[in-house]
Amino acid sequence: MRSTVLLMTALAAGPALAASPDEVPTRHALALYGEPALPADFSHFPHADPDAPVGGTLTRAATGSFDSTNPFIIQGTPATGLNAIYDTLLVANPDEPFTMYGLLAEGIRLDPDRQWLEFDLHPEARFHDGTPVTAEDVIFSFETLTEKGQPFYGAYYADVTEVRAVDEDTVHFDLAASESRELPLILGQLPVLPAHYWEGRDFEATTREALLGSGPYRIAQVDPGRRIVYERVEDYWGQALPVNRGRHNIERLVFDYYRDQTVALEAFKAGNLDMRIESSARNWATAYDFPAAEAGFVQRLEVPDGQPAGMQAYVINLRRDKFQDMRVREALNLAFDFEWLNQNLFYGAYERTRSYFENSEMAAEGLPGEGELALLEPHREALPERVFEGPLPVEHPDGLRPRLRRALDLLREAGYESRDGTLVDAQSGQPLTLEVLLFDTQFERVVQPLLRNLARLGVQGDIRIVDVNQYLNRLRSFDYDIIVGSFPQSANPGNEQREFWGSEYADAPQSRNLIGLQDPVIDDLVDRLIAADSREALDTAAQALDRVLRWGFYVIPQWHLDATRIAVWDKFGWQEPFPHYNLDLDAWWVDPQRAAEIESRQRNR
Repeated sequence: MRSTVLLMTALAAGPALAASPDEVPTRHALALYGEPALPADFSHFPHADPDAPVGGTLTRAATGSFDSTNPFIIQGTPATGLNAIYDTLLVANPDEPFTMYGLLAEGIRLDPDRQWLEFDLHPEARFHDGTPVTAEDVIFSFETLTEKGQPFYGAYYADVTEVRAVDEDTVHFDLAASESRELPLILGQLPVLPAHYWEGRDFEATTREALLGSGPYRIAQVDPGRRIVYERVEDYWGQALPVNRGRHNIERLVFDYYRDQTVALEAFKAGNLDMRIESSARNWATAYDFPAAEAGFVQRLEVPDGQPAGMQAYVINLRRDKFQDMRVREALNLAFDFEWLNQNLFYGAYERTRSYFENSEMAAEGLPGEGELALLEPHREALPERVFEGPLPVEHPDGLRPRLRRALDLLREAGYESRDGTLVDAQSGQPLTLEVLLFDTQFERVVQPLLRNLARLGVQGDIRIVDVNQYLNRLRSFDYDIIVGSFPQSANPGNEQREFWGSEYADAPQSRNLIGLQDPVIDDLVDRLIAADSREALDTAAQALDRVLRWGFYVIPQWHLDATRIAVWDKFGWQEPFPHYNLDLDAWWVDPQRAAEIESRQRNR
């Protein structure tokens, strides 16, 4: 796979390489810390059953609508499930914190000093049209996604300085001296696109074509805005690989679109949908007592989630001048009454989220320790005193009334006063107003209590519900006061933090910097987190970042549940225990006998 000429090419790079690729052993997997849990000769992931039956259909609901089958670009609303048609260089084991095993790449070489990385492509790798997957496809994918794709890709792969083909089956990445331990692994997450297919096509334009991939499924049917269907590729090149054995067993994956979650729930009850991942505590407590469930034809599972809870919150848009004052943002936080919501709407199902790294060692607690202080002290003049002197979690008065009194004090300090029951800017006379932008009517009842509490302060609040496409358009242009957003976290956060909080993404359309943060201190802490060279250093950097974000009151934290709630018609099989870190529905299968029983019942109703 490697030639003398290619070796000379690599050596010609000179001092930039700490070691020659021929001096570095080829691996089957990369772990962020330590060694991979599975040996080179492993036969399948432990949670997958290599003897699982193949066939059947899984029908699920998707929300809203779609008008594109290209999930990588800013334009359009992509269909759900499109990742199933694409293979990546490596694939994660859901039962390890962060370890990537070979998929398109059968071999991996990583420079001991992490200045370069090479992937040897599997000689059998093919796109669905039979064309081999080559190093040129990898290069095309990297360059196209980082230059023409969503801002996420530019942030994710910002520390790649060069990519080149060593030969037809080997691709080489040069890495910046950022010391990012994560970068080699996330390069393995690169979806590989067919360069020959996109020649003469406009990658940045929306399309409804059945795009070409190399993954276990292909697009079988596109009914824009209503349904997309994927079918299992019978001659899928990678089906016998250890990472795939016992996975991708279901013949057809169907996503039916519903504009309203209430209608989708009724469709599930009627048997038109096979599975529902339930996000509503009220539904989970009250909506699954229909006859089929009582007769034992429906199962309900709570699958533990070993990942940090991350941050789901009301996201405050700093691009609005009225939210620039930290006292205003803290006042909004004080008006949120989680205890009332949990008791009256959520059946006591949730815990309050406080940290951006909730349920992990990365969450900041108490006063900053020695390690945090070493990262924070250089920025002392730019940070509020409370970052250094105030313990976490933030101590606010107990009870809603004391909190609202404190909120009103803060708003007055920020220059607002009450006039005829309305809170106005004392100088301009303009009222303090805010709009919560939603696309799901299910969330309206959750927002209303917050707006009622703000109304007691004289803040004029409103809910604006729009369809999904309009919502996405407003999101892309950051045209909102407050939205319900989330910042999911893994056990090993890294380059994605740039897009969450980085200044360079504050004005990038469709970036995940929903808040509009542009803060050099936060930028520096994100760089420190990405460069962490040990688990301890990563935890410390995350704690420092968490502390600064929390004392900025950029969001109103909501709630979390450390499990995934799944309701499913009882025709599916899976192996337990479930993977510790991520749910892997690809390892499920349809049980033919149980599926036949359920279909017979539904026909005879």
